Amino acid sequence: MADQAAVIVGVDASEGSLRAVRWAAHEAARRGADLRLFHACVVDPGDEAELLPEHVTRRTRHAAKIARTAAPGVEVDVHVELGLAVDLLLAASGTAALIVLGSHGLGGLRGALTGSVTLRVAAGAHCPVVVFRGQAGPQGPVVVGVGSSPASEEALRFAVDAAVARGVPLVVAHAGRPSVPGTAPEDRRDLDELVAGLAQKHPDLDVTTRVVEDREPARVLMAVAPDAQLIVVGSRGRGPVAGAVLGSTGNDLLARSACPVAVVH
Repeated sequence: MADQAAVIVGVDASEGSLRAVRWAAHEAARRGADLRLFHACVVDPGDEAELLPEHVTRRTRHAAKIARTAAPGVEVDVHVELGLAVDLLLAASGTAALIVLGSHGLGGLRGALTGSVTLRVAAGAHCPVVVFRGQAGPQGPVVVGVGSSPASEEALRFAVDAAVARGVPLVVAHAGRPSVPGTAPEDRRDLDELVAGLAQKHPDLDVTTRVVEDREPARVLMAVAPDAQLIVVGSRGRGPVAGAVLGSTGNDLLARSACPVAVVH
């Protein structure tokens, strides 16, 4: 049993779920953590809880085989729990190191992301949540969006750790307000000071900064490094109204990003 808190990955019937399992297995290996495969199952009141449908057993066994093949040294556990995926995952997030979900969520949910299990967990979890979208380029940088909120500080810490663990560059991006002629580039100064501090703590980390005058931070984060393998964004808090709590930047990224997105509270 690893000393670190477990990485939890959701398993459902989608191909995106299996890609998320592979990514989560590699992430657990980097962290020296166990990997927990999670599937929520709802049964009729008259059914025996232990008599799970055959397709659930087959699906989770297949996912476990993929995880063990992707990261042979990682301890893989399968957890099939009865109840609603959102409630169970939010409860598990209190002790998890990370939750990884496919972009379509759990339990066969399809269509628009808003209102899905994935979005609600990303907005309400107590630990970071990675939503596996698109492709994770093996050599691309980690991109993090920063602003003035405490959530940005947490996102930056997560992104630094991710870049260091992967041995790839870190791109620190900020969507600045359109400048007024004759004013000092305050956003650029603040970002340069931030990066200077990172360079002292992590001298081997290749860090670049980008300040882009754009009112849509999600667009900036997706554009500054098209080959990014992970985009990290902070979320200001948790609450019952998932979309409002996650914010427009997180919502846009989870709907449109071409690579995995980490939401850090």
